[in-house]
Amino acid sequence: MRQFQQFTAVIEREDDGFVALCPELDIASQGDTVEQARQNLVEAIELFLEEADPSEVDRRLQSEIFITQVMVPVG
Repeated sequence: MRQFQQFTAVIEREDDGFVALCPELDIASQGDTVEQARQNLVEAIELFLEEADPSEVDRRLQSEIFITQVMVPVG
């Protein structure tokens, strides 16, 4: 039976497309739409996990990722 692991995907608009980042593994991908960027990131993560040496996966894997917003005075 296939196992699954959940990762974070941060997706932002960049010019005419979208960039997707997985901060736990420091892997990024892109696409023309949010969904395409998300799917391309999933594929990039899958490929990395299939091909990378286990020590590389351990070295990159961040167990604690905090996504938040901050308020900064401007002007």
